Amino acid sequence: MDKLNVLVSLITDANDYQLEQAASAQSAAFQLGANVQIIYSGNDAVQQTQQILDFMQNPAKRPDAILAEPVGTGMAQIARAAVAAGIAWAIINAEVDYVSTLRQLRQDSLVPVFSMLSDHDAIGKIQGQQIAAILGDTGRILYIEGPSGNVAKLRTKGMLATKPRSVDVKTVKGDWTQKSGHYAIKSWLSLSTSRQLHIGMIACQNDAMAIGARRAFEESEDMQERDAWLRLPVTGCDGVPRAGQEWVRQGLLAATVVSPPLMGDAMRLLVTSLQTSSQPPERTLVAPSSFPPIQELQSSLGTAKQKP
Repeated sequence: MDKLNVLVSLITDANDYQLEQAASAQSAAFQLGANVQIIYSGNDAVQQTQQILDFMQNPAKRPDAILAEPVGTGMAQIARAAVAAGIAWAIINAEVDYVSTLRQLRQDSLVPVFSMLSDHDAIGKIQGQQIAAILGDTGRILYIEGPSGNVAKLRTKGMLATKPRSVDVKTVKGDWTQKSGHYAIKSWLSLSTSRQLHIGMIACQNDAMAIGARRAFEESEDMQERDAWLRLPVTGCDGVPRAGQEWVRQGLLAATVVSPPLMGDAMRLLVTSLQTSSQPPERTLVAPSSFPPIQELQSSLGTAKQKP
């Protein structure tokens, strides 16, 4: 097999998990003797599609395979165009319904098509368990949700399924970046009602938004209010070792949910498929874990009582 040329399309370079995705792709490519080109879409679905098309349509840059983590939808049209052109396609961290159909599209040669995703419903369920461990049976959380799409919806669904029934959820929106978490909290704090809600903790759908939220609280000019906000437990998701997990060790976050990077494993599946002339599994789901473990979280934090 000639040296494989793989295009990896990621959401943003302003997110530690996305950077970990890139690092895992580069490490796997080195181990497998493949060439990898990594591009970031700047959280722009249109730009992401155009970037991929540019590579597909340029003979000098045309990849043998595309591993894409989409900003918005699952990019069904571009996936079909890639497979029709003989380019292997893997969709990462998105629920799509077209993989089975595309696997049958090329009958003349093997074109691997598959999906690999973190179990985002399970991520949400773990976060709901963390909320119960930290906050107890009652209270109110401020929940920073990612942008509209499958990942955010599944994480929210899972969280709502396992958080205590009497815990109320107030939701604000972010876009997976520290900047968006900071902006979400600054905007929320500007509301006259924010001080009246008696928030007991801050739960965020990723660690970047969580640390951005803390930064917004740190900027409060009222020192008494600032200290009260900063006493609240803050949780995130993704659990990158040098970011989310380290922030937990430093006490900046109370907990995170570890979701392993997938790009390296996706590349290994791709290469194995080509070496064995067989399709990889149609859908691979990767399980998350709590950091720290739920039992440890319960014993170390108990029920949070401090409220601003």
